Amino acid sequence: MGRAGTGTRGAAVAVAVAGPLLLLLLAGAPPAAAGDAKKSDVRLVSEQFSQSPQKLSFYSWYGSARLFHFRVPPDTVLLRWLLQVSRGGGPACTDVEITVYFRYGAPPVINPLDTSFPANTSVQPSFLIKMLQSNASVNISHPAPGDWFVAAHLPPSSQKIEVKGFVPTCAYIFQPDMLVLRAVEVFILEPDVPLPQTLLSHPSYLKIFIPENTRELRLELQGCATNGSLGCPVRLTVGSATLPRNFQKVLTCVSPSWACHLLLPSPPWDRWLQVTARSLAGPHVSVAFRAVAALTACRPWTLNSQHLLPSGTNQSCNASAGLLPPSPGSRGPGRSSRLGSGPFCLMSYPVLREDMDVVSVRFRPVDRVSMLVRSAVPSVLRLHLNTGMDSGGSLTVSLQANQTAVTNNTLVVVCVNAASPFLSFNTSLNCTTAFFQGYPLSLSASSRQADLVIPYPETDNWYLSLQLVCPESPEECEQTSVLVETTLYLVPCLNDCGPYGQCLLLRRHSYLYAGCSCKAGWRGWSCTDNSTAQTVAQQRVATLLLTLSNLMFLAPIAISVHRLLLVEASVYAYTMFFSTFYHACDQPGEAVLCILSYDTLQYCDFLGSGVSIWVTILCMARLKAALKHVLFLLGTLVFAMSLQLDRRGAWNMMGPCLFAFVVMVTMWVYRCGHRHQCYPTSWQRWGFFLLPGISMAAVAVAIYTSMMTSDNYYYTHSIWHMLLAGSAAFLLPPREEHTKPWACSQKLTCRYQICKSHREELYAVT
Repeated sequence: MGRAGTGTRGAAVAVAVAGPLLLLLLAGAPPAAAGDAKKSDVRLVSEQFSQSPQKLSFYSWYGSARLFHFRVPPDTVLLRWLLQVSRGGGPACTDVEITVYFRYGAPPVINPLDTSFPANTSVQPSFLIKMLQSNASVNISHPAPGDWFVAAHLPPSSQKIEVKGFVPTCAYIFQPDMLVLRAVEVFILEPDVPLPQTLLSHPSYLKIFIPENTRELRLELQGCATNGSLGCPVRLTVGSATLPRNFQKVLTCVSPSWACHLLLPSPPWDRWLQVTARSLAGPHVSVAFRAVAALTACRPWTLNSQHLLPSGTNQSCNASAGLLPPSPGSRGPGRSSRLGSGPFCLMSYPVLREDMDVVSVRFRPVDRVSMLVRSAVPSVLRLHLNTGMDSGGSLTVSLQANQTAVTNNTLVVVCVNAASPFLSFNTSLNCTTAFFQGYPLSLSASSRQADLVIPYPETDNWYLSLQLVCPESPEECEQTSVLVETTLYLVPCLNDCGPYGQCLLLRRHSYLYAGCSCKAGWRGWSCTDNSTAQTVAQQRVATLLLTLSNLMFLAPIAISVHRLLLVEASVYAYTMFFSTFYHACDQPGEAVLCILSYDTLQYCDFLGSGVSIWVTILCMARLKAALKHVLFLLGTLVFAMSLQLDRRGAWNMMGPCLFAFVVMVTMWVYRCGHRHQCYPTSWQRWGFFLLPGISMAAVAVAIYTSMMTSDNYYYTHSIWHMLLAGSAAFLLPPREEHTKPWACSQKLTCRYQICKSHREELYAVT
């Protein structure tokens, strides 16, 4: 008999949330589902799951998308996603379009930039919705239990390089909540045991366990009666909903004159299969029937090395080791023409799973490299990708047939499926099982190698099925076998993202997944799309521009040394050196040279740029030597601290520079009042040095803050280097005329000298 499955945890939840949460779910449910749930709320309990919100980013690569990982409990009949978006940053921030993706079993494979994927990559369209600054909801009836993923991002990022602090920072916060209705009264349908059911206004929830090695499932309704008379207005929904593809089967029974049944080849192995029976009659009409499930078993022939010997005969096998003996009168798979009607329907090869690193696994048949493929039954490999941590990489399948075994009349057909293998090669070659559309491959005399890449494979057991077929002369395949070499890997990134990409490991809580960050204009899932890529010549020109433009600092270095401004000269030399080698290391592609770590070079470059501006402005103030050098040191320490806090923050550099500018203006105003004339006093100084230097500095700031984009970065940033160095050369103060840099005015008998600097109006003891 059927048994109703109940749980104490579900009962407790039902009492606790029988109010607002259940009503909220019903408010967003489809009319039919909501009506059924309202009338049967005693059999349903509601649960809510949430995760911490995340700040969304404009899309540039997969790491820009924010990923959320949920687990849907078993026996869920209704799933509702509540999507909430909040905006922060002030009135300058506007509403933007947010794209949200959903997928069962693995992170969604997305392509907002419409780039190309690598060769032999199989990608299914993503299920997505677009929303503005508002809340939205998505309802899914009878969702598959297990891992569900939600990803969200803002529109593709613009090419403009924005300096942090000069533009308003807009924050878009996204948070999905998952609400579920779960059935606590589920009838278990046992094989070959009729289960009586009576439908009124609410559906019946059933489930049947599909054991491993099931070849076919047959569901049938018997003895249908409507209010005591013949009739069968019943609709069966078999299976669970998945996204982006849904393979639920719907069986509608109306006429009582013909048998109402459903055949499912290769149903998913080793799991519960949900069945929902719904009445199509009126709300007060009783429909009675008996549900019967029949399973067709498939006995595998598990092979080891001794079974593949050409001279092998009947051998006794150890059942505890998973090896099934041949049936009486047969000589094993592939050695009898009567095998097609025998009990063995597949040859199963044991597979060794070798974990090599994070999201990195190697699969290979035990004790062999090649698989023996015949025409009698499929050869099957099972790949264990059900740990929950294997869906964040790419499954790569590479097959190569023996060069002499495949003839013009033979063909090796391959199917890659999840949940259950494809076994019906004799009737169809579409690789379709009950609830999964597989990936077809083939090996022939003209193409002895086949490759397949599946990004982010679903969390499940995957099966590789191979069988030899002869379309023109089937009898030719009876005595033929082909050795197929398999190379099976789960890798974080295909080919490590190539020479123009970097494979980065991403994390959401404890879940790890990988993505490619491309450079040099290359794009795509594995950085293989060269539609906007830079040529090698362009890369070299960009590197030369960004590095050689720093030679402009030779001008302020020479002027500083000539005017005995040795500290300033040292700062300019430091900036020139580290800016040159930072940009040599920062380049993508082939023109790269890193003498230190990238982070160290970047820090030194930013520090040198800030301190160069700092010492130039303070030098223009013409402070006393002691005070000037104290401010030099304090400013350098402040820059070092601020860059450690936020290296990209504009005001971390602009703040100290503005302070130095205030000091300079204060000293100039003081001298103007003290001397009763404008300072500097010479119009030549203003016209030929100060105004050109200030103009160059203003243009440099304008370029740095508002004109740089990803496309013109190499040119605009090189101009920034030259303008920064040129402005420093023009703005450095001159040496006093008709006076040596240091003149000794008096000698003391105590061997000390009092030296006077007319330029700085300071007496110092040396």
